[in-house]
Amino acid sequence: MFKRVLQLYCIFVDKAVTWLGKGASSLVPLLALVVFFGTIARYVFNAPPIWTYDTALFLFGYVAALGGAYAQKRRHHINVDIFYTRVSPKVKIIFDLISYSLGIFFLIIVVYLCITKFREALNLDYRRQSEWAPPMWHFWLMFSISGVFFTLQLVRDEISDFYTLVTGHNLFESENENGN
Repeated sequence: MFKRVLQLYCIFVDKAVTWLGKGASSLVPLLALVVFFGTIARYVFNAPPIWTYDTALFLFGYVAALGGAYAQKRRHHINVDIFYTRVSPKVKIIFDLISYSLGIFFLIIVVYLCITKFREALNLDYRRQSEWAPPMWHFWLMFSISGVFFTLQLVRDEISDFYTLVTGHNLFESENENGN
């Protein structure tokens, strides 16, 4: 029963993070279009719009931050290979558990600070210091959400690896069962 609860949590997080990551990736063509439009307007028509730089900056931040949990899910983050490739699978799990714990600690602080900045930006109408001066609250909200999902993904990975370390078996019978 306990194993099934852990599996359900992992499956839920995998689905949510996949949905979020694919949603973030769908912003890439919009980002390219905004940059293309701004470039054409600037260099062909000599009339750069004031909104393209800030919009591209926001979209890039959205893609990078919201894609972080998805990159973690797919194990595309960086390891120190000089150590990681030379150790046994059990030691790799221990390295991962330490990394996940540090990441969770860091992300909890980031989420707390981002929520604080979101509230300030909303209450005080913080704006980006540019000619267009768009509001900043949505950016801090997005970073809060992405930090929460990244934390959920790290907790999910920590649960799976800890289960493997303690029992000697994978939480899922096959690697494809959990979406990886």
